[in-house]
Amino acid sequence: MGHERYLTHLPQQVEEETIDDYILSHSDDEGALLTALTRDANVNLLRPRMLSGHLQGRILKMFCRMMRPHRVLEIGTYTGYATLCLAEGLDEDALVHTIEINDEMEDFIRKYLEQSPYQDKIRLHIGNALDIIPQLGETFDLVFIDADKRLYSSYYDLVFPWVRPGGLILADNTLWDGKVIDEKIPQSDRQTLGILAFNDKIKQDNRVEKVILPLRDGLTMIWKKTNKI
Repeated sequence: MGHERYLTHLPQQVEEETIDDYILSHSDDEGALLTALTRDANVNLLRPRMLSGHLQGRILKMFCRMMRPHRVLEIGTYTGYATLCLAEGLDEDALVHTIEINDEMEDFIRKYLEQSPYQDKIRLHIGNALDIIPQLGETFDLVFIDADKRLYSSYYDLVFPWVRPGGLILADNTLWDGKVIDEKIPQSDRQTLGILAFNDKIKQDNRVEKVILPLRDGLTMIWKKTNKI
């Protein structure tokens, strides 16, 4: 989720939109189904910019191509855009479990999952991730967190034991529209405070290696160390 902003530092004479267009024109197409989903979201949903979008979707697919995960967990389905991208990159016997707390999104999500050739690789769960994850009984190779920012630390703590050593956790929106560097955050802004607490938690966690990518609204890569390290 976040703005269509891919680079944080550009030469002043270069228009950022021009760079964005160049990046997308030299990356794989998203395909007709995802284009239709994006158009539908922009017409009918209140916060369409929350969906992952073309570039991030291709990156999520590429992560799956490179890692070849057997089990993927997505916390926060929203429209299902990222879900479809993750599934697109999976091997035939792999699955992505995706969890969406807002039951009003289910019809929208299923409309596009059911049109996808990758629908057999997707298991949609409607409900609270904190309740659902322990019931899955799965060990995950890749986790994508993109849900309630106030609960990022809780999601992380809950899912960590279910991630295999050498597995990867991705957390979206970790720059939170630049608010992470604001000097004064009001206590009422629980979303920003949640992201700040999460970022600090990850920084101090010596069980993982981590890096924040300045992609869109910030994407943190968190690699769970193996027992040999």
